[in-house]
Amino acid sequence: MIAIINTGCANINSVKFAFERLGVSVEVISDPKRLNSFERAVLPGVGHAQVAMKRLIETGWDKAIKNYKKPLLGICLGMQLLCESTAEGEVTCLGVIPGRVDLLDTQGLTTPHMGWNDLNIIQDHPIVAGLDTADQVYFVHSFAHTINSATLVSGEYGSPFSAIVAKDNYIGMQFHPERSAKVGTQLLNNFLTWKG
Repeated sequence: MIAIINTGCANINSVKFAFERLGVSVEVISDPKRLNSFERAVLPGVGHAQVAMKRLIETGWDKAIKNYKKPLLGICLGMQLLCESTAEGEVTCLGVIPGRVDLLDTQGLTTPHMGWNDLNIIQDHPIVAGLDTADQVYFVHSFAHTINSATLVSGEYGSPFSAIVAKDNYIGMQFHPERSAKVGTQLLNNFLTWKG
């Protein structure tokens, strides 16, 4: 069974339904003490990083996530919260994935970056199995993780940014796999089979 972490500021239902369509049992949990009883977890996110990080600390989710040793997937803002820090509110984040999140340098393109975009595979990893450079996924974001050693897949919108990052048992996806049709389904399936 997969736990979806309810931080109070996330787009939970679409993520829940995406996993249920894959035949997986999902439970939305609000108590961080329950996290370790699940084999996998998802940290979804929509909203402002400063507000979300404050809520994680106040509710004890920050410690629970940092101590979790099984596969955990952060989506969109959830991915950004897994990183070291963010320019959105200038806050320290969970720090389980190395790197900083900065305002996306769009080179004059419309902000936020919203819509379908190509992917560029930088590193091989079980999470990107079956992914092709012609594949596209759905993004909605104004901030992005700068490319570093944790970057598995990059995207580009004015300038390059991290689309998928990984460190140990943590995976982050800047886009929304639950809204990314067949490609998103493939990536979620990869997460379900990944040993972490």
